[in-house]
Amino acid sequence: MKKSGLLIVWCSLLFGAFGFTFDKPTRSAKGPHPMSAYQIVYKGEKGPGRGKNIVFITTDHEYRSEESLPALARILAKRYGFTCTVIFGLDDNGYILPGSSNLKGLAALDKADLMVLFTRFSNFDDEEMQHFDAYIRRGGPIVAFRTSTHAFNNKGNAKWEHYSWNYKGEKSAWKDGFGELVLGETWVSHYGTNHKQSSKLLLEDAQKQHPILRGVKDVWVQSGGYTAYPNGATTLARGQVLNGMTPTSEPDPTKELLPVAWIKNYSVDSGPTGRAFTTTHGASEDLLNEGFRRMAINAALWAIGMEQEIKANNPIEFVGPYQPTPFNFDGYKTKVKPADLADWNSLIMPGELFKKK
Repeated sequence: MKKSGLLIVWCSLLFGAFGFTFDKPTRSAKGPHPMSAYQIVYKGEKGPGRGKNIVFITTDHEYRSEESLPALARILAKRYGFTCTVIFGLDDNGYILPGSSNLKGLAALDKADLMVLFTRFSNFDDEEMQHFDAYIRRGGPIVAFRTSTHAFNNKGNAKWEHYSWNYKGEKSAWKDGFGELVLGETWVSHYGTNHKQSSKLLLEDAQKQHPILRGVKDVWVQSGGYTAYPNGATTLARGQVLNGMTPTSEPDPTKELLPVAWIKNYSVDSGPTGRAFTTTHGASEDLLNEGFRRMAINAALWAIGMEQEIKANNPIEFVGPYQPTPFNFDGYKTKVKPADLADWNSLIMPGELFKKK
């Protein structure tokens, strides 16, 4: 054996004797990152969710889900007792990169009681997609935000291209991909101009007693609307597009009230049925609205089957400082690693704003 090999064996025995262990690395373009580098875990200690696991998957290019999902995870962990694992897309240096498909650790879905999804046009590695696919085939509960209607763009990936938002292949049940089959809608178009037109969420009269809407009121969001006509779904709220960026802005008279929050029971290939909640909003700044935040927390409890725990006055306060970055394609915070958000009181989001050169 070469000297270098003997040295490695000797070091392994020495560190093992003192109880040290090493994370199994996973490959990236510039070298290995330990699997733990892609995630943070907030472990709740008490509450109705104690013993249950929620996995948050965040990587979108624009709406700062890398900020909104950790904020929701902290609330559900600290105030409700869930163990919340947040998994991020990274760049080659291990920093959070919005929209990156370099995302590892979806094996956590194997034991998840709920998946919270906020991705856009992703194309994950085969190993990661296998865990994702297994989750939906077992009818795992889902809470999905905004760009999750077009969560995947796997064109040219023969094994997973049916997940793509615009799939038109041989698997007819998968027409228009994951969004259409599982959530009820794929990407269609914007319906309201971002940064110029905000929206009020008007609750459906017939659904005002639904557990997800318990205690929900005065919902105003800053992200623009989407065109959506979800199939096989029950609409909970419709969007009133406003001509301005304040809650008191006048409604746009040219826009109809389209669904912006709905629920659906889904099943893949006649497998078990699962609950899914989808909203076409959820940008970083949308979470500042208490009504929207309450709806999101309620949706998580409902999806898991814990609607009996939904109270109109359940706690929804942020845990630690939440200072969301305005959503924008270029305005994300740079050189932030998941570990930088691990403490309950760490700022969401640290770092410096990315600026085009």
